[in-house]
Amino acid sequence: MTINAVRLTRRAALGGIAGTALAGAALGPTLSGTAVAQAGYPDKPIRMVIAFAPGGPTDVVGRLLAQRLGDVLGQQVVVENKPGATGNIGTAMVAEAKPDGYTLLFSASTMAMAPALYGSQLGYDPVNGLQAIAYVASVPLIVVVPADGAKTLPELVEMLRKDPGKYSYASSGNGGMIHMASYLLAKRAGGDALHVPYRGSAQGMVDLIAGRHAFQLDTLQSSKGFIDGGKIRVLAVAADKRLPQLPDVPTVQEAAGFAFAINTWYAAFAPARTPRPIVDKLNAAFNQVLKQPEVIKRAQELAIELVDSTPETAKKFYDDQMGFWDPVIKQSGAKPE
Repeated sequence: MTINAVRLTRRAALGGIAGTALAGAALGPTLSGTAVAQAGYPDKPIRMVIAFAPGGPTDVVGRLLAQRLGDVLGQQVVVENKPGATGNIGTAMVAEAKPDGYTLLFSASTMAMAPALYGSQLGYDPVNGLQAIAYVASVPLIVVVPADGAKTLPELVEMLRKDPGKYSYASSGNGGMIHMASYLLAKRAGGDALHVPYRGSAQGMVDLIAGRHAFQLDTLQSSKGFIDGGKIRVLAVAADKRLPQLPDVPTVQEAAGFAFAINTWYAAFAPARTPRPIVDKLNAAFNQVLKQPEVIKRAQELAIELVDSTPETAKKFYDDQMGFWDPVIKQSGAKPE
């Protein structure tokens, strides 16, 4: 309903009791403070909390979208990095924020792992504490090894099977995607390996390059410079199909004979009870940004698959991911740092 449609005429305003009743029926609840705020949303800058450190994969993707999202919405989207506790600090901050659409969360796949890792110490309700806005992107992982490491994935698999626990892999922290994906690969291969966590992916990559670890799962975005420089090699892609950016690299299924498709992903959330008109407007804005040619081009360069979603499909995807990782994390025995 437009403002003109509900504007009172002078006659109705002066028409006594009948006019007042008529005006009340026409206006109903639509002129409440909440409704007016929703109709004018957004009328000030929006804060988008990224639950990870600046410069990391989640930050790169979040900032790629934030400026363009602001252009679509007509208000600046200000990025605020709140790293810590595998993304829990930033996530809890948004879960506790006012549900008015002016504080959003941009997070990654470790968000679906945190409930099993932290349990009652999580600090927010992972099921009902947030409103899904959009599932925006998916990034297949790749299996990388030192330049002088295993030559093929079957060779790596044989190493892990023959000497369980002898070889190690690096990760960016306990219970994160790199940890859990690498752990799961060793298990699916029928072997085992020692997990060595670092305070960031860069430090772990340094030791992988030095040959201190046998393998690691990573994104092409993070590894490409080292691959191009000949410091590490790609053995396989943890996806259902080969990547256009790595057409000669087989999938895990092709190379080792067992299915293994693990993606890291990115999604946007708002506090629970954010009004549905605001959620829908944000979802439409994200989907519009994902169709922009410059965003598509950059995503292709980084091997990022952009995803068109609704709030419902985003919520289902998040719930499914929590269900998938819960038993894996519990089986691994991973604990918060």
